[in-house]
Amino acid sequence: MPPTKPAEVPLSERELTITRLIDAPPEKVFRAWTDPALMKEWFCPRPWTTPHIETDVRTGGSSYVVMQGPNGEKIDNRGVYLEVIPGKKLVFTDAYVKAWEPSNKPFMTGILTFENEGGKTRYTAHVYHWNIEDRKAHEQMGFKEGWGKATDQMEALLKRI
Repeated sequence: MPPTKPAEVPLSERELTITRLIDAPPEKVFRAWTDPALMKEWFCPRPWTTPHIETDVRTGGSSYVVMQGPNGEKIDNRGVYLEVIPGKKLVFTDAYVKAWEPSNKPFMTGILTFENEGGKTRYTAHVYHWNIEDRKAHEQMGFKEGWGKATDQMEALLKRI
């Protein structure tokens, strides 16, 4: 069965979301998402690691994250920032790998918001997929558990810095 086309399927059916109230101000949560040194400490759920991270955090800037599994497996993630509002919003996609160069297989677009709630951050990650099959694959990879655990790791890091 061929993949569904985005125009054929409502966006809500291609979306995965996680929302948390994090005990840190929005500026710190945004920094945790954009500073490679901090990202290396939390970005993927342990026992996975991120041995290499590059970020050019500006609209049109690229990112490169290498995730490594406990058995040596590696996943390269290249993308481009579509919108950057420091301390408030970060939008990125893997539809481009750098400087508007299209990727071979786009998978998702992430929209992260960081809203101040009394000095804490209402962190919401909307992850939109190109089709239902990609959303299902992301769910089966453990989206809720993985992003949830990574968010726990980020919050623990933010308490230390």
